Amino acid sequence: MSGPPVLPSLLVVHDEGSATALRVLASARGLCRVVLLCESGNPRLAAELRDAGRHAEVVDLTGLDEDAVVRLAAGLAPAGVVTFSERRLRLTARIAAVCGLPFHSPATAAALTDKLRQRRLLAAAGVQDTRCVPVRGTGDAAEALAGVGLPAVLKPRSGAGSVDTCLVRSPDELRAVLAEFTGASGGAYVLEEYLPGDPSAVGPGAGDFVSVESVVAGGEPRTVAVTGKLPLAPPFRETGHVLPAPLAAGLVAELVRLERRALRALGVRHGVTHTEIKLTPDGPRVIEVNGRLGGHIAEIVQRSQGYDLVAAALRLALGLPAPGPGPAPGAPGRDGVAFHFKPVPPEDRPLPDLRPLAGLLAELPGVDLVDVAPPPAGPDARTAGWRAGTAGAVGVVYGSAPDHPELWRVLRGLRDRLDAYWRTTAAESS
Repeated sequence: MSGPPVLPSLLVVHDEGSATALRVLASARGLCRVVLLCESGNPRLAAELRDAGRHAEVVDLTGLDEDAVVRLAAGLAPAGVVTFSERRLRLTARIAAVCGLPFHSPATAAALTDKLRQRRLLAAAGVQDTRCVPVRGTGDAAEALAGVGLPAVLKPRSGAGSVDTCLVRSPDELRAVLAEFTGASGGAYVLEEYLPGDPSAVGPGAGDFVSVESVVAGGEPRTVAVTGKLPLAPPFRETGHVLPAPLAAGLVAELVRLERRALRALGVRHGVTHTEIKLTPDGPRVIEVNGRLGGHIAEIVQRSQGYDLVAAALRLALGLPAPGPGPAPGAPGRDGVAFHFKPVPPEDRPLPDLRPLAGLLAELPGVDLVDVAPPPAGPDARTAGWRAGTAGAVGVVYGSAPDHPELWRVLRGLRDRLDAYWRTTAAESS
């Protein structure tokens, strides 16, 4: 009697990112055997690794340099390799190249994780010329402003989640922020042209940017979704997603064409991509191309379309065909309009007790699930306040509405109740 089939081994270079270890394991069931390569002592991964370790092999990378990790990974003779973490894209690309596995090439991974290089490649290919210059400290401020102008956006040259990303409106403001960010040691940042938004492209209630989600195999992208966004919390922190996006069909087609030109310019040939695009008075403009699944995108796509983007990424990594996307981008979802809403706490006071908040939000019509918890703590100043970027939200509210007008009513109710909670807790603590 034959035993169960032997599943191929898939390396997941794991870190904080867009899919937890348990989410990966759920999508891998019956498809592959998952081996998690990660720094198992990372306190932010500890809880999920305790659970995932019962179902997957965990290989600890703590203390190993990149060359050692690549040798270790090659010795495991994997059938595929993938990551859902921005900071692990370059390492994963090196492993894939050494092992002869499908993934971004090292050159493409470098372009996807270096905002300056990405801007230059997009300009050279005629996709988009966005003024962007490197800055490492206050001494670079004057020259940077001469090349970019004001207002401008300061952000890390490599990074994700809007960490340390802010708008600067004057030379003094730029010097002050650079002094805070880089200190005596300096740091790799870019100053780039600010792209103004065009709210008329989406109407009231929505943010003035979107993201295009694609699966790419053999250099051929297939669009899974065009995801709408909720308005940003200052300075550039995401507060949620809407699917389908409230866009005209012609604009959706224009966004997809722009995204595909950008993918070609960066050499993207394999994997899942998440491309953010600003809707400006001059038309759509690329904010950035990400060579991995976007944060919280898998959940809303699955709820809206029944399509598992995590499973698609695993299949692509194994060299298997990914299933075709569901409805055409912009088409109604299975249950109307799905949304994620991220409660962002006030910046000017300590975080209150969050335990009552989940119940207050969950009782509103249109809300399906509330997952509220304090943002993760850490030793870095960027883990607090607006410098933490999107990670500074205190959870996620999941819900749906039959159409976009009803969605905006649901979201107004959430914001009103959330604002009242912040005011009440501030009064109680004063």
